Amino acid sequence: MSPLSDSKRGIVALALIFCSGGSFLFAQEKSAAPTTDQTKELLERAVAQAESTAAISHQLKDIFQRAARAVVKIHGVDEHSEICGTGFFVDPTGTLYTAYTVGGEAGNFTIEFGGKKYPARQLLADIRSGTAMLKIDAATPALPIGKSEELGVATPVVAIGYPLDLPETPNCGMIAGFDQKYLGRYFSTTHLRVNLPTQRGEAGAPLLNMKGEVVGIVVSRLENNSACYAVPIEAAEKIRSDFVRFGEARHGWVGINVSEAPQPVEGSRAEMTQIMEDTPAARSGIKPGDILLQVGRKKVTQPEDVLDASFFITAGDTVPITVVRGEQKLTFHVQATLHPASRSGVLLASPDSPANQAIPLSLGAEEVPRTP
Repeated sequence: MSPLSDSKRGIVALALIFCSGGSFLFAQEKSAAPTTDQTKELLERAVAQAESTAAISHQLKDIFQRAARAVVKIHGVDEHSEICGTGFFVDPTGTLYTAYTVGGEAGNFTIEFGGKKYPARQLLADIRSGTAMLKIDAATPALPIGKSEELGVATPVVAIGYPLDLPETPNCGMIAGFDQKYLGRYFSTTHLRVNLPTQRGEAGAPLLNMKGEVVGIVVSRLENNSACYAVPIEAAEKIRSDFVRFGEARHGWVGINVSEAPQPVEGSRAEMTQIMEDTPAARSGIKPGDILLQVGRKKVTQPEDVLDASFFITAGDTVPITVVRGEQKLTFHVQATLHPASRSGVLLASPDSPANQAIPLSLGAEEVPRTP
């Protein structure tokens, strides 16, 4: 960013001093006039504040201008009505991500991109993650992929979508939390809760960090529309990896139930309470009472962590599972099988609302078994 010119610096400083003039004049009445050093310090603080605001504005504009080229408007038709939503390209051959409620159960897709309309076909719809993949036959820009793990509470983020019938629109907010459940129901993987109100048509919008990298996909909104949920981009990338390898999503499962242990063992309270019969876990030698420390690359510290660990397992892959049994630390290599939810089509955050809206969550209060 180019620094403010001397004339602009002076104008901004005077404007900020004028805005705070009431308190400044009041202080003058009660004490002697400020010294030259005090006036200089006030001017420098005012200029620094102005430059900081200008830098943030410039950064947001730059993110929007670079990313908006790869964000598209999606039209489709399901059995009830026409739908509309947002998507974004993730490779230069026309592959794009969107929310399941936009690209999952509809057909006759049309993508608006670069002032033109293109027919699109569905590559994959995964109700468990709440995402879908479409493709057009054209060379396209693509958004860079970031890491949601680098985010923290209060980290600023930007979403770009097509609200209502309006042009692509930036929406700025911050990460409000990392939620494993909502109203007593567990998500299939941890979701990003974002202080962004969303409108109809913004489902499938990319959530960007301040580098302009995708860190999530907007898939749902809270009931009062004060915030929204986004699936971490790693979850969508896992589904895409499955598609590249097998032509479908393959959610893995090993067949264990866990609950909270009375005391933590090596930082984990996730205790094996049931090893289901005739499952990969049962055949591997894992036993009830083992304390779970790690599944694949996912560390486990509490029972809910196994949901994330389970989500990132691919059926057919061999997964290292580390446990503590008594005084021993053991690692079992378990070949995962297909997750039962993949057969039944269960999605813990059920998208049972009209498909042309960002998904209002419909979640009950009952608990869901934690079974990786």
